[in-house]
Amino acid sequence: MDLEKAIKRYIPMSETMFYILLSLQTPNHGYGIMQLVKEKTNGRITLGAGTIYQSLGKLDGDRLIEAVKEEDRKKIYQIGELGMRILKIEAERIAELYHNSEGLR
Repeated sequence: MDLEKAIKRYIPMSETMFYILLSLQTPNHGYGIMQLVKEKTNGRITLGAGTIYQSLGKLDGDRLIEAVKEEDRKKIYQIGELGMRILKIEAERIAELYHNSEGLR
């Protein structure tokens, strides 16, 4: 998938997808991602197995992430170059939202 198609498909991004990509800056497996997201959000977001594996399949199919190895029947994924570009674009979009809402406080 090229960058333009990825932008159309993933921006704006769901919070779940954002945290999954964020979690894959270092290699991780599905259960590890679930634990990391729960930790990063102080338990506000708890991902179920169905959600995580469906999202990983979609991201892998679109080449935003890649399987880097398999350990004990667990597939280990890591964010790819396209995924990192999309994650940065989304982070900039969120930062703009935050900046533009400063007058609400």
